[in-house]
Amino acid sequence: MTEAVSRPTLEAVAARAGVSRATVSRVVNGGDGVRAPLAERVRRAVEELGYVPNQAARSLVTRRHDAVAVVVAEPETRVFADPFFALQLRGIGKELTAHDNQLVLLLTEGRADHTRVARYLAGGHVDGALVFSLHLDDPLPGLIRDAGVPTVFGGRPHWSADTGAPDPGVVYVDCDNRGGARAAVRHLLDLGRRRVAHLTGALDQTSAVDRLDGYRDAVAEVPGAYDPRLVVEGDFTPAGGERAMRELLARCPDVDAVFAANDLTALGALRVLREAGRRVPEDVAVAGFDDMAPVAEQTDPPLTTVRQDIEGMGRLMARLLLEGLSGGRDRARTTAGAPGARGKGVILPTTLIRRASA
Repeated sequence: MTEAVSRPTLEAVAARAGVSRATVSRVVNGGDGVRAPLAERVRRAVEELGYVPNQAARSLVTRRHDAVAVVVAEPETRVFADPFFALQLRGIGKELTAHDNQLVLLLTEGRADHTRVARYLAGGHVDGALVFSLHLDDPLPGLIRDAGVPTVFGGRPHWSADTGAPDPGVVYVDCDNRGGARAAVRHLLDLGRRRVAHLTGALDQTSAVDRLDGYRDAVAEVPGAYDPRLVVEGDFTPAGGERAMRELLARCPDVDAVFAANDLTALGALRVLREAGRRVPEDVAVAGFDDMAPVAEQTDPPLTTVRQDIEGMGRLMARLLLEGLSGGRDRARTTAGAPGARGKGVILPTTLIRRASA
C-alpha cells in the first residue's frame, strides 16, 4: 500500500520563512501590508517547500476562484467543427493563463442546458463569464443576469438590435460586421459585377444581420444592383453555403458575384460553383468574411475575405472581464455587466484581404 505524501502546510512555510502564519496567508492570497523583504522570504519558502495553496480555503479569504466560465451557445458538434471558435477560445485561454485563471468551458446542446449553465454560474464556482454566439431567442442573457455573475459578451447584444443602441448595463466585444461587409461588396461592385448576391449567416444572430445590412448599404449605392432574390439565407456552415448557393443558382443563374457571410459559407459556395462549371473569379467572383487561415488560404482559388481579429477579440473579452474583477466583486458587477451598470461596447476594425477569388 502506497503511503500518502504529506503536503507542506501554511505553518511549515511560516516556520521556514521565520514569519507568522498570518503574514504567509497575506502574501499567498495577494494581500497588502507585507514589507518587501518579508514577502520575498515567504515566496522563497513557498518555492523551496513546494507549497500549493488550498484553493477552497483561499477562496474563503479572497472571495475569488481564479476561474472564468466560457459559455458558447452552440452544440458541441458545431463548436469543434468551426475554426472560428478555436481561434476565439485560444485568445481567451491565452489571456486567462497570463493572469493565472482557469477556463471552464460550458456548451449548450439544447434548452435544458440553459438552466444547467445558469445554475452552475449562480452556484459561485467561477468569478465571471464570457458568453458568445448567442441567438435572438436565447434565454441565457436573462438567466445569467439573474445569477448576478459579472459577464462580458462576444458580439453585439441581440436585445439592442431594434434600437442599435447597446443596453447600458452590458459589456461586449465585436468587430465592425456592417462596415466589413460593405467593404467586401463595394469591392465586388468595383470589379464591374452587377448581379452581386449575398449568402447570409443565421439571421437569428446579430453578426449575420449586421453583415446583411452592410451588403444592402453597398448595393443601394449602385442603381439597379439590389434584387431581393439575390439574398439567400444560410447558417454559417459549409453545408449551409452549399444549400444557399444551389438555391441562388436556381433563382438567379445570371449571378456574377457572391458575398458569403463567412469563410465556411464561401467554402460551400465554391464547391457548388465548381460542380456547376462556373469559373471563379471569371464567371462568379466570391468573397467571404473572417479570414480564417485554414479556410481562406486553402480554398481553390484562395479566398478574398474580410479579416477580423478573432483571437484578439477573445483576448480582449477576457481582459475586460478581469479588469472588472480586479477591483473586487462589487466593482466587477458595476463594470462587467450587472443590472443598472454602465455598459461598454468595443467594436474592432476589419480589413478587406484581396486574393484570387475576387
